[in-house]
Amino acid sequence: MKAFIGFVRKEFYHIVRDYRTLLVLFGMPVAQMLIFGFVISTEIRNVNIAIYDQSNDVYTRQITDRLISSGYFRLYQRIRSPEQIRQAFRSGKVKEVVVYEPDFAGKLLRNGLANVQIIADASDANQAHMMVGYTSEILFSCMAAWNKNAPLPATIQVKPRMLYNENLSSAYMFVPGTMAMILMLICTLMTSISIVREKETGSMEVLLASPLRPFQIIGGKVVPYIILSLVNAISVIFLGVFVFGVPVHGSLLLLLFECLLYISLALSIGIFISTVTSSQQLALFLSMLILMLPTILLSGFIFPVESMPAILQWLCHLMPPKYFITILKDIMLKGTGIDTVWLETLVLLGMTVLFFAISIRRFQIRLHQ
Repeated sequence: MKAFIGFVRKEFYHIVRDYRTLLVLFGMPVAQMLIFGFVISTEIRNVNIAIYDQSNDVYTRQITDRLISSGYFRLYQRIRSPEQIRQAFRSGKVKEVVVYEPDFAGKLLRNGLANVQIIADASDANQAHMMVGYTSEILFSCMAAWNKNAPLPATIQVKPRMLYNENLSSAYMFVPGTMAMILMLICTLMTSISIVREKETGSMEVLLASPLRPFQIIGGKVVPYIILSLVNAISVIFLGVFVFGVPVHGSLLLLLFECLLYISLALSIGIFISTVTSSQQLALFLSMLILMLPTILLSGFIFPVESMPAILQWLCHLMPPKYFITILKDIMLKGTGIDTVWLETLVLLGMTVLFFAISIRRFQIRLHQ
């Protein structure tokens, strides 16, 4: 029994001395609990909306104040003309526009009926449904407050309109998100495991000793995967369009270019992971841990970024799938061009250059060693 207790004590000391094991045992559960607790929410918060007030009376101002003070919405823009409504949606900054009809107060006092139109960006069907529901509830609460002492009951007629996805098809949301997740995971895993396998078998040392330069070695590894992954991306787009009915309103050439850029970024991340790992199991673990959960939770794929705490929103800005999903929705559903998605494109391009530069640098260090 003493031998057994001594063996248990030795194993316990071994675990305590290994900070990496302690990090997995205690750090990961805390981090996952915090991330899941704050990210997984059925509520919406701080959603950017625009107001098109054609009446600008005491009633419409009261409704607007109630919307903004609710905590669910944040006033981003005041619309001055109908043309600005589509521009606001195409910019990607506004998720909902509330339109008050002309002479809102007069119609409410004379006839007891006034109209409010709610236009929502339904490229994310779940969020659009919640936004319209929350806005309608606030409108009805205002109506109930007015009717307490009013001789003539006032009625607000809500007219919702779903932009870019009138039928609220869930495919419009999950096809771009699934495409971003598949390309990121497959490209990263293929590249990282392929290079680490050569390190384990010793063939990487032969390549490093050859006349090839580090960027040529990396390029030779990446080019075949870029071609195969682009074929994979085309097949996913084909399935999304012809099986799930997701349209491509924008330029197909621009869409393929953005896919190529995102694939290059995913492969560069895979190469970077291969430079910091020494086994295929570790490369697989890092790829799944670093990419899978963040891609699902912190990219806006399922849960809106605006509803997350500020610190998680900053983390979301570091997630490449967030920008790629935005690009896919803008090109496929909204029909926008490079003038709208240029910022997201530059971010992806900058990340690609950064990871390739770090990977080449690490290969050069290994070559000198």
